Amino acid sequence: MTDKPNGFLKRHPEKAEHNQYWYSAHTIKKIVEELAASATRVACLSTPSIYFSFPRDSPLRSEAWLFDFDEQWASDPHFVRYDFNVPEELPVHLHGTFDCVVIDPPFITREVWDKYAQAARLLLQPGGKIVATTVAENAAMLTEVLPGGQDVRPTPFRPSIPHLIYQYNLFTNFPPAVLCHPNPEIPPYD
Repeated sequence: MTDKPNGFLKRHPEKAEHNQYWYSAHTIKKIVEELAASATRVACLSTPSIYFSFPRDSPLRSEAWLFDFDEQWASDPHFVRYDFNVPEELPVHLHGTFDCVVIDPPFITREVWDKYAQAARLLLQPGGKIVATTVAENAAMLTEVLPGGQDVRPTPFRPSIPHLIYQYNLFTNFPPAVLCHPNPEIPPYD
């Protein structure tokens, strides 16, 4: 498995002060492929590696928005500074305009997930899709807090996050087209 080098990963080191841990190039590629197959307008909540990995000239990139606290990307016309503590401050003109939200919070607590879920509810169209990453132990909590939570399930594909000390799972509230196969970077469950 040899993926083309990811330009985002080459240009942007992780920042400890923002609790940034980037997905591997292969994981980014597969999430982007899933979004291309399953969505048309994506809100990337704290997922700059996904946003900047959409092909520049693709319809998906032209319709996607990045919501992030790190202002190094503020010059991008689809950047919104996002402080997860105040989701109600998301721009009103973007409420209800996305058919998919990708979420990777900097922290895994319920309090933080409640805030991200509130942001997702504001941004998503009715019946919108969720792609989220967190620890497996948060599975039950995600079904409680996320929009469409009763349908939230872990996917067979688990993300590789090379500098994170514990393994995340990837969750969706829809049957995935691409993320339905295991990630060869991650050993199978014991």
